[in-house]
Amino acid sequence: MISTADVERAAARIEGRIRRTPVFAADDGVWFKLEQVQHTGSFKARGAFNRILAAGELSAAGVVAASGGNAGLAVAYAAREFGLPARVYVPATAPAVKVAKLRQLGAAVDLVGEKYADAYDAAVKHAADAGALFCHAYDQPDICAGQGTLGLELLDQADEPDTILVAVGGGGLLAGVAAATEGRARVVGVEPRTIPTLNAALAAGAPVSVEVSGVATDSLGATRLGDIAFAVATRTNAGSVLVDDAAIVRARAILWDRYRLAVEPGGATAFAALLSGAYRPAPGERVAVVLCGANTDPATLTSPTTAPPAGPTLRGTRR
Repeated sequence: MISTADVERAAARIEGRIRRTPVFAADDGVWFKLEQVQHTGSFKARGAFNRILAAGELSAAGVVAASGGNAGLAVAYAAREFGLPARVYVPATAPAVKVAKLRQLGAAVDLVGEKYADAYDAAVKHAADAGALFCHAYDQPDICAGQGTLGLELLDQADEPDTILVAVGGGGLLAGVAAATEGRARVVGVEPRTIPTLNAALAAGAPVSVEVSGVATDSLGATRLGDIAFAVATRTNAGSVLVDDAAIVRARAILWDRYRLAVEPGGATAFAALLSGAYRPAPGERVAVVLCGANTDPATLTSPTTAPPAGPTLRGTRR
């Protein structure tokens, strides 16, 4: 469980080490939080810095993480900033662009198994054997509180939005933002229909394992919602909506075509809910959309198969 105070402490701790990412109005009452321009291309750098700084003095073994890409990149980047060794375990299905970036950042990379769970088990074992600091991708208090710092920024930048749409995989971003904005804005988690960790947990009354597939698997492919995310989501009455892969592909294409914003499928998922009508704001409702990741192959942004088809659009969209 984390609180607004935990997020505020994280913000003070990581100040000067992360970017205060921009916000712009996409439409009347709709803002984009451009977290894809954060260090290493996603919000994950916030949690990585907070986890390492909160841990104090570390052993010579440095840090270790299990990640399909973005969390590992963040941990590797933060470790390099502190002069610490980093080892990252990733599933063999991780995108080549993310694996290459991990190595460019100086991390030792081990490809293990086909799913995040396989990489996770290997990382936990290494942490225990070597004495390295384990940085969970989404289910540690310091990680979640660090991710939530973007919520504090957003409240100020978007003039107190009513609702914040965030993509959900393991739920670290949702947990942090919901804690940061508790009592001031409602957070709605958006998930691919093929990876419904939050939706399934809310229906079951506890986190449960789900099957994982689809276009956003590399960044949202956790098989189970984190315990912290579930606790914060239920405490804050966070919402949950599901979107089809086709809606994610369309949202990603429109973000590039209309706004020249390059995001990965997971980064476009929250926008897909608004664009497809899976989430329909009430009249006058102010909505902020977190675009949370940009680690993607630019060549896939403009293929003919991703051309925006007819369907719901933002009214009076600013270009």
